[in-house]
Amino acid sequence: MATTNKDYDQIIVLDYGSQYNQLITRRIREFGIYSELKPHTISAAEVREIAPKGIIFSGGPNSVYDEGALGVDSELFELGIPILGVCYGMQLMAKKLAGGRVESADNREYGHVDIQVNEDTNPILFKNLPEKQFVWMSHGDLVRQAPDGFTVTATSKNCPIAAIADDKRKFYGIQFHAEVQNTEYGHEILRHFAFDVCHAEANWSMSDFIDDQIKAIRAEVGDKKVLLGLSGGVDSSVVAALLNKAIGDQLVCIFVDHGLLRKNEADQVMDSLGKGLGVNIIKVDAHERFYADLKGVTDPEKKRKTIGRDFIEVFNEEASKLHGIDYLAQGTLYTDVVESGTDTAQTIKSHHNVGGLPEDLKFKLIEPLNKLFKDEARELGEKLGIPHELVWRQPFPGPGLGIRVLGEVTEEKLAIVRDSDAILREEIKKNGLDESIWQYFTVLPGFKSVGVMGDGRTYDYTIAIRAITSIDGMTADFARIDWDVLQKISARIVNEVGHINRVVYDITSKPPATVEWE
Repeated sequence: MATTNKDYDQIIVLDYGSQYNQLITRRIREFGIYSELKPHTISAAEVREIAPKGIIFSGGPNSVYDEGALGVDSELFELGIPILGVCYGMQLMAKKLAGGRVESADNREYGHVDIQVNEDTNPILFKNLPEKQFVWMSHGDLVRQAPDGFTVTATSKNCPIAAIADDKRKFYGIQFHAEVQNTEYGHEILRHFAFDVCHAEANWSMSDFIDDQIKAIRAEVGDKKVLLGLSGGVDSSVVAALLNKAIGDQLVCIFVDHGLLRKNEADQVMDSLGKGLGVNIIKVDAHERFYADLKGVTDPEKKRKTIGRDFIEVFNEEASKLHGIDYLAQGTLYTDVVESGTDTAQTIKSHHNVGGLPEDLKFKLIEPLNKLFKDEARELGEKLGIPHELVWRQPFPGPGLGIRVLGEVTEEKLAIVRDSDAILREEIKKNGLDESIWQYFTVLPGFKSVGVMGDGRTYDYTIAIRAITSIDGMTADFARIDWDVLQKISARIVNEVGHINRVVYDITSKPPATVEWE
């Protein structure tokens, strides 16, 4: 079941192991051009079948001279398709093409570096850009001699060949990472390659994706039924909306309410997807089972495993009651596929043991989002009619509030963290901060402290507020929330939530701390 077809121009990215690979793909898609990450082992014949408008060789952590260094099918250079080599990709081109030479750098470059563009070469990648600009370098090797037919289009203090171009063959190389935000004009450089070199058209959109997927789902599923485990998260909600649009009541969703969701979250899911979009949902209220099994459990890892086990067991029990189910749907995203090394060419494949399902439940697996990034899945959700606040809500851990109550989970503690979290969210949104803070929530650490309320002393719990800013979630800093806003949040929590006499604000970055407390 293909997500795209040859009617869409596309640029493929060959994977050489850089941590920024997915960023290249995202940047190209942002231009309205479809892009996929492909293994570096792809053959020239396979590339010819795809017929991309351009190819990008990504960066990578190794040297082209390492034993077992990742290579490329040399016939790719004979296809007449424009190629851009990024960092390792540029070095690979220089090693593979006649006349090029790569050596270990005398002075390695990491981080911000100023480059000088050689305007005399009329470099198309740097068209209408300043001669001096800063870029993000990360390399230990460098191209000492450009291959035959290439001109040097940019240099830096420690890298005499920072960019190269062969306009005749449309081969280009940059020693820096244009895909990262740290490169001043990286967006423009990639745009020049996509449109001015490859002459690709911006003819791929989310509306096209929806139309293609609906056709493909209907063709594959026919009159069969599809089962989906609906968690209430963004990914499964978007899958539910898409499948519902494609096959209607042939979709059966099982929504396990384990009692660990945020305030009113279960009702919001049922109202938005069930009543609002008409999705066929079986809601299972299993909170008593989860609470009973979590009694006395204090170890964070054991809590996670208990919640995960119970979820699978409840889902299996409900699934076993259904008949005539042939497909199991999942909200797998493109990032999951890339990171797992799974072949991305197929959207549907036979599957017999997904997420702990018993062997006698044999389904074919359908993953209609497995070529979309997270923000693209959110965009898709809005186009399918899912409310903005549901589609763009923040990440929420699988074990839910179970890991935001430190130590043993009880109904009383869950009510405390749920109510305090709701107050935090309300005040953050009221002050217009909800889209500028990456993630924010409350935690119940579990310890008590002495306080004074009215004329008496109290001995009650403390609530911790965690609010972070981040670009990608890999690193994070605490959000600088105005003191008056924090004071209002603190006052409301102490006065409106029972058994709380103290509120603290977590000002730890990541690293050393993680985002979640457990």
